[in-house]
Amino acid sequence: MALVIKNGTIFVNGHLEQGDLLINHGLISTIGHNLTADQVIDATDKLVSPGLIDLHVHYRDPGQTAKENVQTGSLAAAHGGFTTVGAMPNVVPVPNDADLMTQMVTNNKANGVVHILQYGPITINETTDALPDYAALKKAGCFALSNDGHGVQDAQTMYLAMQKAKANDLIIAEHAQDDSLFNLGVINEGEKAKAWSLRPITELAETTQIARDLLLAQKTGVHYHLCHVSTATSVELVRWAKKQGIHVTCEVTPHHLLLNEQDIMSNNGNYKMNPPLRRPEDQAALIGGLLDGTIDLIATDHAPHTKQDKSGGFAKAAFGITGSETVFSQLYTHFVRTNIFTLEQLLNWLTLKPAQAFELKNTGRIGLNQPADLAIFDLKNASVINETNYQSKGKNTPFTGQTVYGQTELTMVNGQIVYQKKGN
Repeated sequence: MALVIKNGTIFVNGHLEQGDLLINHGLISTIGHNLTADQVIDATDKLVSPGLIDLHVHYRDPGQTAKENVQTGSLAAAHGGFTTVGAMPNVVPVPNDADLMTQMVTNNKANGVVHILQYGPITINETTDALPDYAALKKAGCFALSNDGHGVQDAQTMYLAMQKAKANDLIIAEHAQDDSLFNLGVINEGEKAKAWSLRPITELAETTQIARDLLLAQKTGVHYHLCHVSTATSVELVRWAKKQGIHVTCEVTPHHLLLNEQDIMSNNGNYKMNPPLRRPEDQAALIGGLLDGTIDLIATDHAPHTKQDKSGGFAKAAFGITGSETVFSQLYTHFVRTNIFTLEQLLNWLTLKPAQAFELKNTGRIGLNQPADLAIFDLKNASVINETNYQSKGKNTPFTGQTVYGQTELTMVNGQIVYQKKGN
């Protein structure tokens, strides 16, 4: 049955235009005006966007499903307007071989309501120096490699991994962290660490490993993707690397754009994430890096935990913050409505740029004969971020209770509605 989305403000070919979308058999068949179909979705005064892409989520499935699973994680993504996500491999067991990878890919397809791309580990179990069979992982459905949650500690191991990844045309997505410098820290090295007598995290834990990895990437020619950049020095290193022609891409999280360590008003575990919230100068550098193209895209690092996991303040709480369900409305409210970003820029960083960075096909844009992976957002009316509306098992975010614009009205994957706001 044909479906038409009418009278929306459509983000197409990098700009906004008024019009209708006609969808047949899961594909966009016509972009125009005065289109008709058996089923009509009225998008008057609404934004119609390509489905958002999040290249960094944690679904905890298998092994940690009290925190999240593929179904709840993908429902959370759909609630946020995402139609394609990249799921990290720090699960139990880690998908170290083709059989485990096949099981994860099968589970993603069976229980996910959005497209889930599956990462494999850079090293076996993410914490060893042994490399898995990248060719076998890729054949089983692995789309990129990451040890997210752990940095690759040994330089020779990373050098060999990059060589092997390059040979298999796989991206290395690195969580840059030197454990010897991280030193079991829990909060950024700054005023809050001193005030609450907490173990500090120096920025050197991130920046020294980035510097190492960029030189290794230059030598090997691998596509090196830097996860959740958080410091001004890190941005400068990536800027330098791009000028040298090193094949590097880079992401920033919404929480590092929205918050800095001065926003932490109490010893509250919901503000504990890795990398930590940094200085105001770092936050400003991240915003600047997005605007000048040094940082390629925004990714949430959606990291759900149980309430027990996040209790006990910074000293005891697990690292991580949820992000799938609040990112667009938060960034639209705080950056687009204040004229720091344009709406077109924000949409590009959440759609076309991640698709381009990871060379994803048939996603990230609205076009004829493209899959109808779409999101509709209400930019006009304010709403309150309410915990009862979360689809994720994880409620660990400090953004609950904030008033925002840009809430998701509807999300569609291959022409099928996978999320619709109640009352629509």
